[in-house]
Amino acid sequence: MRPPVAHSKPLSLDEIPIFLKKINEYGGRVETVTAIRLLMLTMVRSKELREATWDEFDLNGAVWRIPAHRMKMRREHIVPLSTQTVELLKDLYPLTGHRGWLFPNSRRPDMPIAATTLNRAIEYMGYAGKFTCHGFRSTASTILNEKGYRPDVIERSLAHSEKNAVRRAYNQAEYLPERHQMLQDWADYLDGLKEDKAKVIPINKNGTFS
Repeated sequence: MRPPVAHSKPLSLDEIPIFLKKINEYGGRVETVTAIRLLMLTMVRSKELREATWDEFDLNGAVWRIPAHRMKMRREHIVPLSTQTVELLKDLYPLTGHRGWLFPNSRRPDMPIAATTLNRAIEYMGYAGKFTCHGFRSTASTILNEKGYRPDVIERSLAHSEKNAVRRAYNQAEYLPERHQMLQDWADYLDGLKEDKAKVIPINKNGTFS
């Protein structure tokens, strides 16, 4: 019997470089490693990534449009793509671009990878009962909030619904320029942590990584 898991538990700042090292050392399928990296970079839900199809992506425009019927809130979600994310997708394309799915199931190619695939890979890395795919969202949210990024921008990136009904009715902003910059900063920050260069980074006056 598997131990209970705290599904939203984030990785701490000290744990992220260790996790990135374990991803590099993981000997599983390239597609699985790519999916985990994309979850870290994009802040989307695991289901939204697992069921993604290539026609949702504009790599030249660095944008991913997730249709409303695939979103929890039944509203189209636009994901600006960092340069690191675009590079990962371009590397993935020769492997799965001839299929509909970004991540087709190895046993049933007409279906996407199963919900358990990515979490089992994370368990294999030593995180059973400690961390799951959903924790990437809380990890990014925690650190970006601590770094001073605007809560509205972070919440929109997470595709969360506005709790205030009146504000929800009037605020349909996508904050795309801010979100694109934030996700690019986040990708650069993760690269810095991987290279052990970003453990202590001050916040500048605009509330971003400096």
